[in-house]
Amino acid sequence: MQRLNHSRQREAIMNCLAHRFDHPTADMVYRDIQKDYPKISLGTVYRNLNLLSDMGMIQRFSTGDGTEHFDANTQPHYHFICRECGAVSDIPVEMHHGIISHVAPYVDGKIDSAATFFYGKCGSCLNSKESENNQPVSE
Repeated sequence: MQRLNHSRQREAIMNCLAHRFDHPTADMVYRDIQKDYPKISLGTVYRNLNLLSDMGMIQRFSTGDGTEHFDANTQPHYHFICRECGAVSDIPVEMHHGIISHVAPYVDGKIDSAATFFYGKCGSCLNSKESENNQPVSE
């Protein structure tokens, strides 16, 4: 495995991800890091996120909205994505590890990993819609 030279900015990015569980985008990480490193560029954040992802130190994934999200948890796990607000959260259930061997006979090639996303509407969005529906109609 490639060894990285120490970088305070990269360390700050890793620390940011380790303490966030909302699976931020690069822009969200940039806004967080900028508080401590006001001169850091968005390009530096993108380069470091891509490097950390390529090295397997963080996860990078797309939720289907055109943006990439990042996660410090590199263990296989499921995610729930809200179609309304775009929030991403972990689902704390044990992974079904037999899925790759179940699907492999149908693939012309070799599967080396898998990701499963569940989509729907999060509790906050459901509650806000419910409260909107219960508002009296003004005349």
